[in-house]
Amino acid sequence: MTRPALDDRTADAGGERVAADLPPVPPTHIALEMVQPPRDPRWKRRVAGGAAVLVLIAGGGSTGAYLTDQYLESRPAAASAGVTTLTEGSDLAPIVARVQPSIVTVLVDSARSSSLGSGVVLTSDGLILTNNHVVAADGTVSVRLSTGQTAPARVVATDASHDLALVQASGLSGLTPVTFAGDDSVAVGDTVLAFGAPLGLEGTVTSGIVSALDRSLDTGDEKLTGLLQTDAAINQGNSGGALVDMSGRVIGINVAIATAGDSTGSVGLGFAIPAGTVTSVVSQLQAKVR
Repeated sequence: MTRPALDDRTADAGGERVAADLPPVPPTHIALEMVQPPRDPRWKRRVAGGAAVLVLIAGGGSTGAYLTDQYLESRPAAASAGVTTLTEGSDLAPIVARVQPSIVTVLVDSARSSSLGSGVVLTSDGLILTNNHVVAADGTVSVRLSTGQTAPARVVATDASHDLALVQASGLSGLTPVTFAGDDSVAVGDTVLAFGAPLGLEGTVTSGIVSALDRSLDTGDEKLTGLLQTDAAINQGNSGGALVDMSGRVIGINVAIATAGDSTGSVGLGFAIPAGTVTSVVSQLQAKVR
């Protein structure tokens, strides 16, 4: 179910999971983790005050304006083109069918270990956006499309402070890029869908609502601010995947979850980097590449 080779190969690797401390949060007793499958199942937990915290590493001018115009769907003409708006109680299948081709699985393989996360298509020729922690480990990167096709890829730009990275897949064409919403279109209570490969189960979609705005998290490696909070089920492997509104627009990139006690699964507290931050960072990163 979860790419057995990932777990089987890392079981004998002898490596250790890197853990990082966050400031104590005694009232909530939560663990914050990057939502990607651990490369080594023997990860260790370090306790800081009342909070058990772990980070699962990596497996834990004109160009910028063009990118913003291309990906940020804020103009009336763009918003009306090909958008299927769903209301409460509507069948979610049409929006899933529209978005799923734009979601990929990002794989990182080395002699010692393998790991995976998720990503979204930015250009028809295979420019992929994912989390920096998904591709931070040394290894060979590849991308698997929703069709099952796998293509070699390379990391072309990263922004560790925002936990975002660009990956360029080779030999691809005709892909369907995602469309980003504006941050001002997101409200608490909005229905959302989370896309990705939780626990290695590629092509998974979960649903929920935006449960809070402007959350700040300290993972130990990054201090992330302005995050969206959602109760849509997000688990390890969802890192870099899309949080999508009912018009099929990406409102955030899944990045972290909070867990309770010894649990490592979803408890309805997931976090995503908002679209406004994402499009700004993508513009800067691609400007450097070009």
